Amino acid sequence: MIILKSPEEIGKIRAADRIVAKTLIALKEMVKPGMTTLELDRAAEEMVRAEGARPTFKGYRGFPAALCVSVNSEVVHGIPGKKKLKEGDIVSLDLGADLDGYFGDAAITVGVGEISSHAQRLMDVTRESLYKGIEQAKEGNRLSDISHAIQTHVEAAGFSVVTDFVGHGIGTQQHEDPQIPNYGPKGVGPLLKRGMVLAIEPMVNAGGHQVKVLDDGWTVVTRDGGLSAHFEHSIAVMPEKADILSEYAER
Repeated sequence: MIILKSPEEIGKIRAADRIVAKTLIALKEMVKPGMTTLELDRAAEEMVRAEGARPTFKGYRGFPAALCVSVNSEVVHGIPGKKKLKEGDIVSLDLGADLDGYFGDAAITVGVGEISSHAQRLMDVTRESLYKGIEQAKEGNRLSDISHAIQTHVEAAGFSVVTDFVGHGIGTQQHEDPQIPNYGPKGVGPLLKRGMVLAIEPMVNAGGHQVKVLDDGWTVVTRDGGLSAHFEHSIAVMPEKADILSEYAER
């Protein structure tokens, strides 16, 4: 069931998303060779809690951290630990926050020091595909118009969208209906209506779309070992264009 949110509720979700966005901006500035993924996680949790919010990923279905940190061939759900970032790595930072019962969710991928042109292009295309999808998230369109826009942009660049994991609705729960694939034809699925709040999150692989989950039960990696990038925004559907609730200084 897709729950439409009132303007007041959207304001509360935006407040949670602003905490997420502010934290991601700070984390991006922290990323450097030699630091551990656990250091990023600890900083993220501290910043979220300092804003009076709760990091929603921590404890979610047993996930042990506040921040998902996925490096290079790790697609999503990477568990922070003692791994040190190296020059040339790319790292996805995915964060959720619960502020007074309303949830925010966003993700960015950043380069560690100097990165290859190939890695930069993958990140650029993934970010662009997110905004292509958001452009379709307006009243009167169909849900799959978002999916199709993302897939078309990614595949035109020679990359692959991950099909095993999808975006989702968000509000008073971390994950709500509907699911939002990053692939599919135009013009199918639920009609988009004002008040829908969606977390749109293309996950894009440099090689094939196939992924697998590691033995830790969480970390998703590319099957071919190629790089992967991930960007996410939470948005509210509006008549003319989507309202990006988690906007950050990324575009």
